[in-house]
Amino acid sequence: MKNTFIAALLALGATGIHAADPIAFQAEQIFRSSFRADNPKYWMTRLDQDEAMRLCSQYKDNPPAKVRALIEKTQQATIRYPVEGKLIGDWKEGEKLAAVGTGGHIGFIQPDPPGRVRGGNCYACHQLAKKEVAYGTIGPSLQHFGKLRGNSDEIVKYTYDKIYNSNAFTACTNMPRFGLHNWLTPEQITHIVAFLVDPESPVNKD
Repeated sequence: MKNTFIAALLALGATGIHAADPIAFQAEQIFRSSFRADNPKYWMTRLDQDEAMRLCSQYKDNPPAKVRALIEKTQQATIRYPVEGKLIGDWKEGEKLAAVGTGGHIGFIQPDPPGRVRGGNCYACHQLAKKEVAYGTIGPSLQHFGKLRGNSDEIVKYTYDKIYNSNAFTACTNMPRFGLHNWLTPEQITHIVAFLVDPESPVNKD
């Protein structure tokens, strides 16, 4: 898919992706040198942008319509589903995962112990259950998500896909690509979907 993606970009005239830019190159080197390299498995690999993120950087998160459409199309192709095919899990498990504040976290001072669950850290950006008063506002409020949208098959699939890879719907969005980057497993994503759409979830209670 990578080669197909690059070929499509070239066809659109986006040949400047890898063009020489001394200032950008120097900035990239300074950026990389500021990170510790003693754990490359987790740190250094996260500094490498894929084609979608390179484009978002090139266009400062505002790519032309054709490039935006191409990013979204290629990101949609990355979405993977649970083996059993069920997209709604247990909202109680989703509630736990949404509250865990170490989604995408890498720690040196306090390393993650073996078996530690890395959740979605959803409250960092969204309002969800009413009882949680500490939440971020980078993303839209998701309170009453299912109450307002329902839990049809279409809504459930959209919710799952959005969490798995947000760029499949909005190129260059700030929302992490939880499934693509393995921050959440497909099964964990189904639990967060349930937390959002299940009528019994505190997200949908007054």
